[in-house]
Amino acid sequence: MIAIVDYGVGNLRSVQKALESVGCEAVITSDPAQLTTASGVVLPGVGAFGDAMANLRRRELLSPLQAYARSDRPLLGICLGMQLLFSASEEHGEHVGLGLIPGRVKRMRGDFKIPHVGWNQLSLLSGHPLLAGVERGAYAYFVHSFYVEPVDAAVTVATTTYHREIPAVVAHGHIFGMQFHPEKSSYTGLTMLRNFAAYCPAARKEEDAHAGSASD
Repeated sequence: MIAIVDYGVGNLRSVQKALESVGCEAVITSDPAQLTTASGVVLPGVGAFGDAMANLRRRELLSPLQAYARSDRPLLGICLGMQLLFSASEEHGEHVGLGLIPGRVKRMRGDFKIPHVGWNQLSLLSGHPLLAGVERGAYAYFVHSFYVEPVDAAVTVATTTYHREIPAVVAHGHIFGMQFHPEKSSYTGLTMLRNFAAYCPAARKEEDAHAGSASD
């Protein structure tokens, strides 16, 4: 079971439907106890960083999320959820994040349209398993005004360019983030959600069972 964290922000049902379409059992929950039994967790989000952290704190989800991350099970942050994985953000003041990936969230600045809304190409920087099956130059759907700046540049496995190169996909051990919305990114997004599900123990067991049946 993959738990989609409900903390009052984000299009949760769209994420759930996308995961179900790639064969995953996905549950929307704000119950900390369900995080302890999940084989994977997805942290979606839209809106402001500070408000999102306050909502997680109010629903007593901060400590469970951090404990889950220490369990070496896969965690995926989407859009604002990806930004929350980092140490801090400068959005409307200074805010502390979940601290799962060292780095900061910074405002996009320049004489161009902000927020960045629409389809942009991905530039793949590595052969990370999360990117398996994603074609070079594939497009994904973005909606954001802030971007992440990791301390370790190696955690960025794909970028996009919107008047500057910015991280689009990050991977830090079993912690992953997508700045774009995979649930709105057609085949590319679904491919990456399927790759994430492959990290989840239950998904791997199901695949092994199918492989065993095929060989009988």
